[in-house]
Amino acid sequence: MSWTRKHLLTLEELSLDEIEQIHLTAGAFKKILGRSVKKVPALRGKTIVNLFLEPSTRTRMAFDMAAKRLSADVISVDAASSSTTKGETLRDTAQNIEALNADMIVIRHAASGSPLYLSRILDIPVINAGDGAHEHPTQGLLDTFTMKERLGSLKGRKIVILGDILFSRVARSNIHALTKMGADVTLVGPATLVPHWFTDLGVKVSYDLRSALADAEVVMLLRIQHERQTSSHFPSLGEYTSMFGLNKTRASWLNPSAIIMHPGPINRGVEIDSELADGERSVILEQVTNGIAVRMAALYLCAGGQPEHVLGGDTQD
Repeated sequence: MSWTRKHLLTLEELSLDEIEQIHLTAGAFKKILGRSVKKVPALRGKTIVNLFLEPSTRTRMAFDMAAKRLSADVISVDAASSSTTKGETLRDTAQNIEALNADMIVIRHAASGSPLYLSRILDIPVINAGDGAHEHPTQGLLDTFTMKERLGSLKGRKIVILGDILFSRVARSNIHALTKMGADVTLVGPATLVPHWFTDLGVKVSYDLRSALADAEVVMLLRIQHERQTSSHFPSLGEYTSMFGLNKTRASWLNPSAIIMHPGPINRGVEIDSELADGERSVILEQVTNGIAVRMAALYLCAGGQPEHVLGGDTQD
């Protein structure tokens, strides 16, 4: 088992073996995070630049913490403090970062394909932290990692993704990962946000919430991506909630042991009631915690590390 990729751009291009390598590596790092000393010297001397040209809280903090847990130096750049506000191109920004001897760039950008573009012009590794409505690979990895912790193998498991699928990069990354892992995936929401062509990706599409939720073992809620929509795709938030919001009654249609997930940020009372978001079925905060270990794995592997070194404890002093 060896990791050969320099970049992490999409889950669409990863094999099942590569997804499992990241999960195994993340599992080893999660054990390290449970110790009193949560730091390893795996990336000591490396400089990682978090280039977040689109708003983020959880992802940016998780990448920042993951890099520091690996003993890397971290520099964070956001849209407001970057020269892109003065008209500098993404290319020039990234090439200047590389010229400053950074060892890796983690990028979030509103334009789909931005990480791929940078991977073609830079010599250093590039990790996609979310590009437009295209993909969010580390979110898909931490979501599936969390599901595996709770359910074991995902082969044949009934997974429902509910909400704004059309504009969701999280949905796309999860679809690519879950189908490769053998899960039975159903997408649910208004027809305007869940077009039938998603079936081309190997998933089911449903507009009947009750039948879709029946016996589901995981339901992942997605918020409405207002910032990526150019027109209204449903009459109002109130109508969306009345038709597709997850409340106590609708949660009763799930498998009794089903878990509830959400990548955040949560719009409480819209896609999910607070009682469910904070309830015993919710693994939302587990997702956040697991995001550190998964991003440690992504940074470590793309920097040239190998899964077996972590699994064998070779990252320790």
